[in-house]
Amino acid sequence: MTQGIVLLPLLAFVFGSLVVAAVAMVVRSGSGATIEQRLGEVTGTHVKGLLEDTGYDRLTVDTLKKIGSFAPKSPSEMGKLQQKLVTAGFRSNEALAVFIGLRLGLALLAFALLATPVIISPNVPMALGASAFAYLLSGMVVGRLAKKRQRRIRLGLPDALDLLVVSVEAGLGLDQAIQRVAEELGFAHPDLCDEMRLINLELRAGKNRVDALHNLADRTGVEDVRSLVSMLVQTDKFGTSVAQSLRVHSDTVRTKRRQRAEEAAAKTGVKMVFPLVFCIFPAIWVVTIGPAAIKFIQVLGPMTK
Repeated sequence: MTQGIVLLPLLAFVFGSLVVAAVAMVVRSGSGATIEQRLGEVTGTHVKGLLEDTGYDRLTVDTLKKIGSFAPKSPSEMGKLQQKLVTAGFRSNEALAVFIGLRLGLALLAFALLATPVIISPNVPMALGASAFAYLLSGMVVGRLAKKRQRRIRLGLPDALDLLVVSVEAGLGLDQAIQRVAEELGFAHPDLCDEMRLINLELRAGKNRVDALHNLADRTGVEDVRSLVSMLVQTDKFGTSVAQSLRVHSDTVRTKRRQRAEEAAAKTGVKMVFPLVFCIFPAIWVVTIGPAAIKFIQVLGPMTK
């Protein structure tokens, strides 16, 4: 029993190290090192990362996949989770298995730390609550990453549309214009340009343009992208001018972005009420009324006795 208690912190440390390494690997694979990306753009080749020559990444992924294999899987839930991961930018085939293993591992780690005398005295109800919170926390983080990525795509869409209009009016076809925009704006708006590159890859693989555009809308989940896809599909169906339609849609998207900025500015005053009332005003009252209240107590206190 004593040896088990001694080994438990060591096992917790090893498992925690694996979890941290998995999170670092996911973040690094999603964003990529800036220097390696720039070198790849300049030389036109792929520059290997520091961990690609070792089996560390592979070992971490295999460990998390084995842990995730013990979790019950519902087809509907797995589909929604896969879609959330794709929206967050994790399109790897192993992303779902790694995420399930990471979520289950965090829950088990939280339960082990609080149900055993490692940090505090054992408390099973608190351990169950911490385990449930750790299980839900990973989903919340992925949802937050997906929203941030959707916001970046939404902000970069007007610039991409302007360049798309210029490219189409210059004589390029829509497919070549999308490829050109993905090349030119890759550094400023990498998330949006990655999605545009996927459109070109799907077209090269033999998928028709309508399906590739619908897949773009499904992957991003951004309403402005859905409206752009609908406009392009209708333009292709009815044979209208693509350049004119893109110009009108670009003006509409920029108007929407300006309206969102005005809406956010209008909400600022209301959002500042709660910090002012609960954080700043009490401090002001203590500074201004506090000395007078202390003086009142000193003067009137002996008179009440």
